[in-house]
Amino acid sequence: MNISTLIDDNFNGAISIKKDNQIILQKAYGYADIVNKIPNEVDTRFATASAGKVFVGAGILQLIQKGKLSFNDTIGNILDFDLKSIDKNINIKQLLNHTSGIPDYFDESIMDDYSELWKNIPNYRIRQSMDLVPLFIDKPMMYKPGKKFQYNNTGYVLLGLIIEKIEKMLFDEYLKINIFEPCGMINTGYYELDRLPPKCANSYIFDSLRKEYFLNIYSVDVKGTGAGGAFTTIIDIDKFWDNLFCGTILSKEYLNKMLSMQSKDENDRYGYGIWLNETQEGVYEPWFQGNDPGVSFISSYNIDKKVSVTIISNIGNNVWEIKNKIQACLLNVKESS
Repeated sequence: MNISTLIDDNFNGAISIKKDNQIILQKAYGYADIVNKIPNEVDTRFATASAGKVFVGAGILQLIQKGKLSFNDTIGNILDFDLKSIDKNINIKQLLNHTSGIPDYFDESIMDDYSELWKNIPNYRIRQSMDLVPLFIDKPMMYKPGKKFQYNNTGYVLLGLIIEKIEKMLFDEYLKINIFEPCGMINTGYYELDRLPPKCANSYIFDSLRKEYFLNIYSVDVKGTGAGGAFTTIIDIDKFWDNLFCGTILSKEYLNKMLSMQSKDENDRYGYGIWLNETQEGVYEPWFQGNDPGVSFISSYNIDKKVSVTIISNIGNNVWEIKNKIQACLLNVKESS
């Protein structure tokens, strides 16, 4: 089957598909700038929302691997600001695998519109991870640490702050030096929306009343934090997978920890900074994703078949549905719902 036929006509973004290290498809669609008709290209940088958690997770594991941190270290012993009613005994492992119970500034179990966050605090003030602290610091704990798995954005904000505390540099500078540059990911970084470098796509939300697209610049953090917000390209994501598995980022021991199931609920499996799809009993396919107003991203790597699929959209297309169709075709398996 021609893979291109599986991609919706209205798709706007970029797609990379590789099998056995060979490119099956690497193509851009639609526009980076809709108004000025500037097309997306394969090296266009796209916002990726929560996809950045995988980079933060890898960065924390590097620090543990180097002996600068441990899974059992607690936030009360690392962070130097008043945690108020937040449990000071929450440890690094619980932050990494979303079992901390820390109050989530964007609780996706009860909120579905990220732009709701900026009713009281302007989004243009969010330029560092520390700037998000007022959004959760006065909230109560959600549950006792370690009690259950519940996806949590605040946990990764704190992981970013922990990197900053230990390394004495902004978390995104640490990631640039220790992950992006070693992997050759020259077009990946955390950029301010009012200071974007060249080749960055705008992200658009569709106004169903006026029947037109508008920029998401008032709907998301002006700069990404530990919870997400990296800009990247489909080419750089391919480089990330390649270097993750060849040992550039982590040793084999810590890669295995990252890709092993560390927490779960009825529907989901999670490692450290990365989702896991159980393809057969005890065998997992790693993947990571992001979803913000005007932003949708997914990337997966089937270790057994050596198939990677990365799809990014800057108008919020349903990348998950497209990915399922493509993967079902490539792996000759029944399409997931």
